[in-house]
Amino acid sequence: MSSIALNGVAKRKRTWTWLYFLLPSVAIMLVFFIYPILLTVFYSFTNLALTGEAAKNLNFVGLDNYSRMFEDPTVRTSIWNTLVFLIGSAVIGQQVLGFLIALLMKNKNKWFRRIIGTIVLAGWVTPEIVCALCLYSFFADEGTLNAIITSFGFTEVTWLYTVPMITIILANIWHGTAFSMLVFQAALDDVPSEIEEAAIVDGASKWQVLTRVTIPYIKDSITTNAMLVTLQTLGVFGLIYAMTGGGPGTSTTTLPIFMYNQAFVNYQLGYGTAISLLLLFIGIILSLFYIRSMKE
Repeated sequence: MSSIALNGVAKRKRTWTWLYFLLPSVAIMLVFFIYPILLTVFYSFTNLALTGEAAKNLNFVGLDNYSRMFEDPTVRTSIWNTLVFLIGSAVIGQQVLGFLIALLMKNKNKWFRRIIGTIVLAGWVTPEIVCALCLYSFFADEGTLNAIITSFGFTEVTWLYTVPMITIILANIWHGTAFSMLVFQAALDDVPSEIEEAAIVDGASKWQVLTRVTIPYIKDSITTNAMLVTLQTLGVFGLIYAMTGGGPGTSTTTLPIFMYNQAFVNYQLGYGTAISLLLLFIGIILSLFYIRSMKE
């Protein structure tokens, strides 16, 4: 057998070896990722329900769920609430606060970094439902915040009813800022001190060093972190549901809350899956935007 034939056989063996190793990963992806998505897409075109006649007889209804969704004013309210919650707590809140804390900890001694890091991480490692109960107790009518302001002679404020969106935004900022802090802390530690020192020698102020040297140097980390916290915040459910339940009215009803209410409270699974695909579509659009920003 010639050397060329032997090389061909060896290449085919290596190819099959790679396929054998990849087969478990591909199988897991098909079963736990691709199949559920395809099933969700199929159910979104049906009248699937948990109770009633539709629970017995599954029928294909075409685009009825989608036309109903875009005609429903609550869907528009939910999209708006989702964007407000997303921008306020993730894009601005967690990003800015996480960066400021990381900047504060830069070049500090290890004990200072450990103490501040532990305090901030406490909110992140706390389970979401525990975090929601803690913040609910803080903002409740007889909660900690009202106890503080009444001690200074001010009147109580019904925070969860007068400014419910602000309360859940602050709760999510407190819960998720530690992740941004860790990302920015690692990025800032990788910024060469020689570059910043050279800028200072050239006459740059601290603000100019920050805005023209440090931030541009870690822009990839900023974009990556923004994408991760955006996608994480887009699916926040337990925090909002435990604190406000989407109310008062629909003032804090985001798409995950509205999807849950339609699927498991009103038992309209077909309509709920259509809303879930809208949420998935928004996540894909935002991901493509961040990926394009990183390439640019």
